[in-house]
Amino acid sequence: MHSELQLDNQICFRLYTATRLITQAYTPMLTELGITYPQYLVLMVLWEKDCQPVSEIAHRLVLETNTVTPLLQRMEKLCIVSRKKGESDKRQQIVSLTEKGREMEEQAYKLIPAGMGETLKVCPLQIEDYTHLASELDMIIDTLKNK
Repeated sequence: MHSELQLDNQICFRLYTATRLITQAYTPMLTELGITYPQYLVLMVLWEKDCQPVSEIAHRLVLETNTVTPLLQRMEKLCIVSRKKGESDKRQQIVSLTEKGREMEEQAYKLIPAGMGETLKVCPLQIEDYTHLASELDMIIDTLKNK
C-alpha cells in the first residue's frame, strides 16, 4: 500500500474529523438558541456588520449564494433576519438582523465561548496555540479558495 493513501497520513481526514467534532460540541448550545451551526455562522457575519448583500455573506463564509439563500430563507421564517431588495440594485438581496437576531448575539456570547472553553479545557493547547493554528488554517484556506 502507498503510504500517501493511508488514512493516518491525511491532513484532510484530521481537518474533517476536527470540524465534525467541533460542530457536534456546538450543537447543545446552538439548540438552546434554536439555530443550526450554519445559521450561527451567518449570524456571526451579520453581528460583525449588519445589512449585507447575500453575495457578501456568501463570500465571507466561502460558500456559493445558492447555498446561503435557502439558509437565509429558513432564518427569515425564524424571524432572525429579514431580506429586502437593494436600493441601488433591485437584483440584490440585503440581509438585516431583526431585533430577535440582534438579541441572540448576547445570548450566544453568554453560552458559546464559555461552553466551548469548558469542552476544550482538558485539551493541553494554550490560547497562543489556537491562534497559531488559526493562522496556519487561514493559509490553507486562502491557497485552496484561490484555485
